[in-house]
Amino acid sequence: MTADRSRLGLGKLLLWLVLAVPAAAMVAGWLSGRVILMDLLEPSGEMAVRLMVLALLPGPLAECIGAGRFLRAWLAVRRNLGVAAFLYALLHLAFYAIDMNALSAILEELELPGIWTGWLALALFVPAAATSTDRAMRILRRRWKTIQRVVYAAAAASFLHWLLLDWNWQKAALHAAPLILVWLLRAVRRLPSHQRRPT
Repeated sequence: MTADRSRLGLGKLLLWLVLAVPAAAMVAGWLSGRVILMDLLEPSGEMAVRLMVLALLPGPLAECIGAGRFLRAWLAVRRNLGVAAFLYALLHLAFYAIDMNALSAILEELELPGIWTGWLALALFVPAAATSTDRAMRILRRRWKTIQRVVYAAAAASFLHWLLLDWNWQKAALHAAPLILVWLLRAVRRLPSHQRRPT
């Protein structure tokens, strides 16, 4: 058991190192002057969305096709992926705030649908990220899952934010498609006709 925990801990450490590489490259590019902040808004936002999708996929997938070895490993790190998605969302916000360079300028843009949907997505993400620990699971018990489900609303707001900003619907649809597909499959499996077993 100790050896298994040790391997799991090492695996998660390596995962976090890999997840940190894009962020480190973005910050290094900005600090060196090779990249301007405006050009970092899109990649940091996309990383947040991609990791959110990766965090949301394994649960419904396991329900639809069963939890094999690969999915069990994926399920074991999905909270890490979700927290990483939140951290990339914060990085995205930091780039935006520094680029705007003034609180008044940020407040002026709040009325724009493409902006306030991003703030909404981040606000919805906060409770799930704040309770993504084993201790929070033990304390909250059944309420923990209810809080974590808010991430679905955060995902919807994130995609809406993406679409309203540049209307690049093809790329947004490509990222949303796996989630939509697996949610539809799960919904079909939960229909009463699929739950009945032949006698």
